Amino acid sequence: MSKLLVTWKKSAIGRPDIQARTIRALGLHRLNQIVVHEDTPQVRGMIHSVGHLVEFTTDDAGGDN
Repeated sequence: MSKLLVTWKKSAIGRPDIQARTIRALGLHRLNQIVVHEDTPQVRGMIHSVGHLVEFTTDDAGGDN
């Protein structure tokens, strides 16, 4: 399964509480921090809801041969 690299780029200060909680649920604690998640519909939905605060890329270099 491919991985998603999620980077927190913009602060959640002044944003609705649900967006700040979504950032925390993604495992992000500091700006410019990068976390790796499995590419699932649930994670894609969280990224979609805070897409203006984060950037993401896919890592298809699996390596599980």
